Amino acid sequence: MSFDFSQFDPSDDASMMRAALALAAQGESTTQPNPRVGCVLVRDEVIVGSGWHQSAGELHAERLALADAGDKARGATAYVNLEPCCHQGRTPPCTDGLIDAGVARVVAAIRDPNPLVEGGGFEQLTGAGIEVESDLLGDEARWLNRGFIMRMAHRRPWVILKSAATLDGRTAAFDGQSKWITSEVARQRVQSLRSECSAILTGIGTVLADDPQLNVRAEGTQRQPLRVVLDTQLRCPLDARIIGDDHQCLILTASEDADKTAALIEVGAEVVNIGVDGQIVPQEVLAELARWQCNEVLIEAGQTIAGAFVKAELVDEMALFYAGSVLGDQGRSMFKFNQAIPFDQRPEFRIRASEIVGEDVLLSASNSASVALLSQKLF
Repeated sequence: MSFDFSQFDPSDDASMMRAALALAAQGESTTQPNPRVGCVLVRDEVIVGSGWHQSAGELHAERLALADAGDKARGATAYVNLEPCCHQGRTPPCTDGLIDAGVARVVAAIRDPNPLVEGGGFEQLTGAGIEVESDLLGDEARWLNRGFIMRMAHRRPWVILKSAATLDGRTAAFDGQSKWITSEVARQRVQSLRSECSAILTGIGTVLADDPQLNVRAEGTQRQPLRVVLDTQLRCPLDARIIGDDHQCLILTASEDADKTAALIEVGAEVVNIGVDGQIVPQEVLAELARWQCNEVLIEAGQTIAGAFVKAELVDEMALFYAGSVLGDQGRSMFKFNQAIPFDQRPEFRIRASEIVGEDVLLSASNSASVALLSQKLF
């Protein structure tokens, strides 16, 4: 596994943790539902081994780094962006591997929120005489695994809302026409964003209007996200392209129509009734997607669903693409709320970054309350 360490200093703990984070990010689109983890082994200020977790069921970062280092792992320091696991899953515990290899010190960015670990890895390592340090570059580590942490600590995925709009915030013309507001370069960037998420969520209105596939069409794609349709009355056509033939489409409904449910299942969709008084509510959507082991969920939907999730304070992050055009006050807005929002109760987001993408601008923003949740545990 080739990786350029030239910009990192093996004599500096923070630099080595940045290297571990950079390694972990290599698996940004492939590790779901597992966390993104990288590991660097250093002995006598020389990097002797490295690795990153690539996909669920395959060896974890620590095991790969130990295999890379061989005998040189004895007496080394292991830098890892997440507490090493101490439980048997599809792969053996990483703590056992570190202990057996004779690693002298483990520096971890953050504690693992997984109840199967949650400090147990640190305890096992210290019990074996290994020096353990943690909370190094914790904010960066939590952001990288924000979806995994949200699911483990709060039982719901991290929600990213993506929208493409004109300069005046309109997502479609008065008649609903919207192809294409943004450039091809921006649309390719959306493909990358999709690949990093566990699921892509839309509404039945979008399915009926556009018949989208909502899959990742980038070259070299290794994993397709779950495609989720909110369809209160089960209006989804049996030949809708979003269903596909890969059994990766989940339809969430409030309908008890057994015949339509059976027909949709027959053509390859999964159908789950999560209705509350005949309606679909955002909180139940996210609770169900957490049961499907979704870490990050990307919302690509119309103004009604977008508005409902924002109003419910369940949008953690926004990725907004702005094109250099305007549609005026009769164009469709990004968000539709079921009632007016007073100025002093407006949902607020912190702008994290802005970037020119082709002919457009990508504005990234996060909900400060959501970011704070990453450092808390409710369950």
